[in-house]
Amino acid sequence: MTQWDNRIGGIHGGGIAIVGAAETPEIGILPHASVLELHAQAARRAVRDAGLTFADVDGIAAVGTQAIEVAHHLGLTPRWIDGTMVGGCSFLVHVRHAAAAIASGAANVVLVTHGESGRSRVGSMRFGPSAASPAGQFEAPYGAITPHATFTVPALRFLHDRGMGREDLAKVVVAQRQWAAKNPRAFRRDPVTVAEVLDGPMISYPFTRDMCCVVTDGGGALVLTSAERAADLPSGTRAVYLLGSGEAVETPLISQMEDPTSSRAFRQSSAEAFHTAAIGHADVDHLMCYDAFAHLPLYMLEDLGFTGRGESGAFIAEGHTGASGRLPMNTNGGGLSYTHTGMYGMFAIQEAVRQLRGEADAQVPDAEISFVHGVGMFFAAGASLVLSRRRP
Repeated sequence: MTQWDNRIGGIHGGGIAIVGAAETPEIGILPHASVLELHAQAARRAVRDAGLTFADVDGIAAVGTQAIEVAHHLGLTPRWIDGTMVGGCSFLVHVRHAAAAIASGAANVVLVTHGESGRSRVGSMRFGPSAASPAGQFEAPYGAITPHATFTVPALRFLHDRGMGREDLAKVVVAQRQWAAKNPRAFRRDPVTVAEVLDGPMISYPFTRDMCCVVTDGGGALVLTSAERAADLPSGTRAVYLLGSGEAVETPLISQMEDPTSSRAFRQSSAEAFHTAAIGHADVDHLMCYDAFAHLPLYMLEDLGFTGRGESGAFIAEGHTGASGRLPMNTNGGGLSYTHTGMYGMFAIQEAVRQLRGEADAQVPDAEISFVHGVGMFFAAGASLVLSRRRP
């Protein structure tokens, strides 16, 4: 038995299905909607998408706003609740935890919600580390304030060690924008060149503005249940199945990473997801990589094993992640161009579900397996999901 033999109870292998998935009606700048209202909007749409009612929901997971507040606002009295907070990949973790709850009988139907007023800050919590936290004590006093000033040194070291340059960051932006141009909801849709990205306003070296994610308001929600129950629902023909998953944490302090050019959490969570799904890299038709900044897809392509060390820049530059490439990636435009409310992971899952349902604006032909990978708290955490449109 290995450390990843955790299929017990049908958690993986297609025993759990996403039967409802929806984002808020609007994405962008929404000063008229509070954080709690964004949770509620997404929840109502996802439950309706599943062909269920709130009376069917007996489990809830949320972050940003406490899950208990969301449940109360929606009139729910759940028997299972999860408020795990590990930053932007929390929603991937919630899916994994919800699957375990359903498989064990702790819940039958789980609602995972997200709502965030990242741009308008209506009902938002204070941003930044507590002065008593490790980051507040040992990084913030020296000017290492998240996110820009903490991502810069690892990104520069990564580029140096891989023999890459800022042009490789710009090429990530260009590739993402090509997908965003096909998405009518994307915040940034205008085509852009490498030169334009490099010549843009400097935010924090090496990042120009377009190398940094957009800042928006919005939300999304998911509804999960057992594959058996999904088969009896009207939405069952559009169900997306969980084949595998993984989660891991390394350190809340970027300065204390084992290797600033590679995330141990990324490597561990993705390896477990591949193992529990019983698939290889060649089986993946579609990839969603969390891209709050332009260097993250480069890290993820290498740490997840889709490319070798130092090959990620050329992989994107050669078009392999584009519409005609062998690994379409971030097909909604990603956090760099589509939306980024502060915690992006929910939107990566939403796009994977759309692709597998055949409902995406920029549809990947015959997509059967999507790999979703998220980061939380600036390299502190990693989480991975393997989703399929077919139940094995």
